[in-house]
Amino acid sequence: MVSTQTNRVPPCVLHEDEHLLVINKPAGWNTHAPSLYAGEGIYDWLKHRESRWASLAIIHRLDKETSGVMVFGKTPQANRSLTEQFASRAVRKKYLLLTDHEPKKREFVARSSIARAGECYTSGPSGEPAETCFKLADSGSQISGCRIVEAEPMTGRTHQIRVHATENGFPIFGDTLYGGTSFSRVCLHAAELSFKHPLSGDSVTFRAPPDFQNDTRAALRSAVIEPKLTDAFRQIHGASDGWPGLYVERLGDYLLSQSGHPLTEAQHATFGTAARGVYHKNLSRHVRLSKPGDSSPQLVKGEAAPERFIIHENGVKFELSFNEGYSVGLFLDQRDNRRRLLTGHVAAGFALTGLEPGARNSELQVLNTFAYTCGFSVCAGMAGARATSLDLSRKYLEWGKRNFALNGLDPASHDFIYGDTFDWLKRFTKKGRMFDVVLLDPPTFSQSKESGTFRAEKDYGKLVRAALPVLKSGGVLFASTNAADLLPEKFLAFVEEEIHSAGRKVVQRHYVPQPPDFPISRDEPAYLKTMWLRIA
Repeated sequence: MVSTQTNRVPPCVLHEDEHLLVINKPAGWNTHAPSLYAGEGIYDWLKHRESRWASLAIIHRLDKETSGVMVFGKTPQANRSLTEQFASRAVRKKYLLLTDHEPKKREFVARSSIARAGECYTSGPSGEPAETCFKLADSGSQISGCRIVEAEPMTGRTHQIRVHATENGFPIFGDTLYGGTSFSRVCLHAAELSFKHPLSGDSVTFRAPPDFQNDTRAALRSAVIEPKLTDAFRQIHGASDGWPGLYVERLGDYLLSQSGHPLTEAQHATFGTAARGVYHKNLSRHVRLSKPGDSSPQLVKGEAAPERFIIHENGVKFELSFNEGYSVGLFLDQRDNRRRLLTGHVAAGFALTGLEPGARNSELQVLNTFAYTCGFSVCAGMAGARATSLDLSRKYLEWGKRNFALNGLDPASHDFIYGDTFDWLKRFTKKGRMFDVVLLDPPTFSQSKESGTFRAEKDYGKLVRAALPVLKSGGVLFASTNAADLLPEKFLAFVEEEIHSAGRKVVQRHYVPQPPDFPISRDEPAYLKTMWLRIA
């Protein structure tokens, strides 16, 4: 049975009732996905996270660089009411900004017409009317040399506070697009949102104080990671977090850094003192030629971890080790996908049939190919399904059995098969063995005596072709790859062409990129691509 703790809301949620979901958006996260294969916006991530949020609607937006209070509608009644209140300017929005310039007036109203000009916006005769009330705050600033200014936008034009602040001589601290002094973030925060509740009509106000000094990387993780349930996540994700080539993961009491070179003093300084020990792993293209001892992470700071230690993810326990070679036992970028198995909820309107919290799912059959240490299998088992884990390593399958036992699951009630995935898919097909869910998450490269060399970039379609005969009609196929050079469009074409060629039909699909703690940017493109497909 799945733990009820998985239904706890993420830390970014300020308030939820039948009609409203109010959040505190961190800076650096889009309101919604800018394109189909980009990272999820906070709206997309929330909408598909819980079944009760499937009808979530965007009522207003905040810039990617702006933090603070946002409200989403959960019902048609709430959507109508909030839309009308925003359109009639009945909603009061209070922002706080920092500036290292002195406003010429203590209190004034800025009015202009704002239009887009390339990447930014500017006042001009062809624009839309915009009005912002500014007031110099009496309180001090969190940052030396800066003043706090209150801003109340009376209209809702894109970037209007930023444009009006700059045009009146006090650009926002950190807003280099509009002439502000360089800083780690744009110091603009939606501190307060007031409106009438859609059901009762009572006036309600939601507040979130700003913290402009907080590390934006930490703020993003704090918004999505529930610390009582999860203590393993990506803490620094390369260029997206301002450290090109450096990747750092929190693994319980320890940190694991990864880069193509030895750590610099500046990189050492980012670790602080919050970890019991810090390990470093040199990223290498020749890892398959290395011995486990040579490719294992090395202790560079603090005390050594025990041979095996436990981390928590969505309330599930997993055993990790720094002594078993290149990988430590769990790929954190699949955390949200493991949660989908754990909760039985893939996306808005897309449930894993039978995998429901509290239900008896012993008849539901899940096949986990390339199972590694059986993370997906454990989550399926926690939801009550019977999992079959297939891998080419007996060592990892034994590791997987320990993960089952850690979570109170009897490994004897599930199947662990040592062997080549392609070979066993043929055997299952010949025997007529079928599964409700088939999970395909192969390594980008593998080699076996039975099937030879597998490269995801060219062989993924062959894998799908082999898996389809063992998937029941109406079953769910999970297809995922971390092959960075394989474009999402091409990957999806590989998968769907094979489904079509097999005479089968996709009746439901959901595409997901890597989770929010692996942020996607121009300098750090997406690499993980996943499709959940219900196939008739």
